[in-house]
Amino acid sequence: MTYVEEIMEQVVKNNPGQPEFHQAVKEVLDSIALVIDKHEEEYRELRILERLLEPERSHSFRVAWIDHNGKAQVNRGYRVQFNSAIGPYKGGLRFHPTVNSSVMNFLAFEQTFKNALTGQAIGGGKGGSDFDPKGKTDIDIMNFCQSFMVELYKYIGPNEDVPAGDIGVGGREIGYLYGMYKRLTHQYEGALSGKGLSYGGSLVRTEATGYGLTYITEEMLRHAGKTIAGKKVCVSGSGNVATYAIEKVTQMGGTVLTASDSSGYVYDPNGIQADVIKEIKEVRRARIKEYCDLVPTATFVPGKKVWEVACDVALPCAIQNELDLDDAKTLVANGCFAVAEGANMPTTREATDYLQEQGILFMPGKASNAGGVAVSALEMAQNSMRISRSFEEVDNDLKNIMKDIYKQVSEAAADYDREGNFVVGANIAGFRRVVKAMREQGIV
Repeated sequence: MTYVEEIMEQVVKNNPGQPEFHQAVKEVLDSIALVIDKHEEEYRELRILERLLEPERSHSFRVAWIDHNGKAQVNRGYRVQFNSAIGPYKGGLRFHPTVNSSVMNFLAFEQTFKNALTGQAIGGGKGGSDFDPKGKTDIDIMNFCQSFMVELYKYIGPNEDVPAGDIGVGGREIGYLYGMYKRLTHQYEGALSGKGLSYGGSLVRTEATGYGLTYITEEMLRHAGKTIAGKKVCVSGSGNVATYAIEKVTQMGGTVLTASDSSGYVYDPNGIQADVIKEIKEVRRARIKEYCDLVPTATFVPGKKVWEVACDVALPCAIQNELDLDDAKTLVANGCFAVAEGANMPTTREATDYLQEQGILFMPGKASNAGGVAVSALEMAQNSMRISRSFEEVDNDLKNIMKDIYKQVSEAAADYDREGNFVVGANIAGFRRVVKAMREQGIV
């Protein structure tokens, strides 16, 4: 049995009932086996994989809070601080009913490699709660966020761990969280990113993940002799990532045909309008179906996924494992030639393998989803120096970071004779940077 096979067995044994974590680990191990096999004796002796796959710290805690009716509620909170070899832990907070220890471990593990690819001094972490913000009042959201921070603040700080937003955690939630952090610590510091512009936030942070996804997709297409301009694009989701991917694809001359939420999807042959999505999701906080009330050319398709719509490029921006093997087959049959992940692991392993076998350009989330955390790190730097920067300056940095990520991923794949396999390239590039830092710091 190889070192990689032994470790995979150990991960499953030590983390029972965590399918998302197992999936993420196996995908990475299958890729980095190419590296491990060349240095197996050394990596065994240093216990590199054992240390890499065990979180440095993992916190779970009760969050008790009072809703707007005066009733007590209880949720579970998490913060997984996976790896700090490169820098302080960095990763978002997710408020969603699917949050559990498996999802947190998977996201924190993925974040470690994603952050390494940005080239910035940030380690990997992730957190959140099984709290569901949908249907809650502003008072509910504030009360929950404040109670959540009463526990979380013990584990974070500008030089230790800097959370940001994720699914269910936007500007409103970050504001409430940061307000309570200040009250508890008496510190006005960059302990959270994604803050409002009036209190230390960075321009482009809101747009960063969706814009970054589009920039790296364009770079991938450019190297294949194509471009986003004139292409039909399917986007899933209607949250922050999807909204700004739609906006940037449209600005770059593409036509986005779809947007979705858990109730179904809307289809507009004339192109989904990002401003309308913002109105529905950020102002009204309503379901995607309402898009059709505002845009007469759109159609709502209940209970279905967007992947049945013929497109050139697919951008899954909703949630993990949303694009399965049947969806992948449908995309290929309908002429799709490129897929780039806007969410974290939105494509199942079987679907990913099939798409690559069919010659589809495929960019994994740990590379294509990295724009948000990249600008979060820029926000951390701005907070440390007490400065602000223009939208154009930050956006230009984001473009360059995403281009550099493409270069790293492409070159790492080529180094191991896997040209064009960006999954392998992303895993190897991230792994090499993290492990180099771990080795240089000794057994800690």
